Amino acid sequence: MISDKRVLQTLGLGAILCFSQCGMNDNKEDKEMKSVIESVADTTEPVRKDTAKVIVADTTPKQPEMIPTGTGYGAYPLKGVDGAVKQFQKKYSAEEQYTILALNRLDAKHINRADTLIIPENVNADLMSYSPYPATIEAIKDIPKIIFFSYPVQAFGAYENGKLVYWGPTSMGAKIHQTPRGLHFTNWKGRTITSTVNDKWKLNWNFNIANKDGVGWHEYDLPGYPASHSCLRLLADQAKWLYDWGQQWILDKKGQLLANGTPVIVFGDYPWGNRRPWKKLLNDPNANVMSEKDLTDTVQPYLEKIKTEQDRRAAVVAGKAVAPEAPASATVPNKTVQEDSTAAEK
Repeated sequence: MISDKRVLQTLGLGAILCFSQCGMNDNKEDKEMKSVIESVADTTEPVRKDTAKVIVADTTPKQPEMIPTGTGYGAYPLKGVDGAVKQFQKKYSAEEQYTILALNRLDAKHINRADTLIIPENVNADLMSYSPYPATIEAIKDIPKIIFFSYPVQAFGAYENGKLVYWGPTSMGAKIHQTPRGLHFTNWKGRTITSTVNDKWKLNWNFNIANKDGVGWHEYDLPGYPASHSCLRLLADQAKWLYDWGQQWILDKKGQLLANGTPVIVFGDYPWGNRRPWKKLLNDPNANVMSEKDLTDTVQPYLEKIKTEQDRRAAVVAGKAVAPEAPASATVPNKTVQEDSTAAEK
């Protein structure tokens, strides 16, 4: 009669074979495992039912874990993994979670929309250390303030005299409501305004950049892809920071424009229908990085206009007489920014 130990060995190895055939792709490993099982079977007597012990399968949910890729970033599966979000929240501090979600262009309430999170293998809670924007741009060293919004990587970068001072994620216009590219200037702002699309949508820390078109940046949902109705969605704390940082236009008593606010450049194209750009970090840690030359080429066509407006503003602030430009859009309305609720990606 064969021993209980030998029975367990046989049944255990059989279970391993079944697992290897269902869940493994390495043919060599499968063949080696099969060879071991067959060698045991050839030298084993038939097992009697009264001598075999019941082996209970392990039904403990698989613990979520990050899969390293060798690029400094790993993939953390969420979809189909029990407790993945709770484990993520338990493993990382609030500051680390903020950074990780920002890298995935998500806010906290939309974490469940992601099937996988891209996570640095060694998380630095300082979001600035992951900036896709260059630290300095020589070409704009004489511009006090300017902000860029990149469609390709869905991120903004704020500069002061050529030095990056702030960056963060954004959700720009959806494919059918794309944010207008080119040079804009900040004009009026409102702490909380009501959307023209739906009276129930309250937009916090709104700063308009295209008055007639009703386009501006403000706090709103970041679902991990371009989803807005042409506006520039931001995380709440970053929207407030930019709200305080940007400069409003200057109007005369008749509402005519004397000087523009902070220059804003929206540029590039999003890879609609393709892999989200930040997921390319799994293959290349510099996949989203923009060089100084990239940004210089982007701003170059607008430099003359920016400097002209800058000089004009300086003169107005200094109290010098300046002729008004074309009349600005009448009164700043209470409902100006066009925005919609988060919709499924097309």
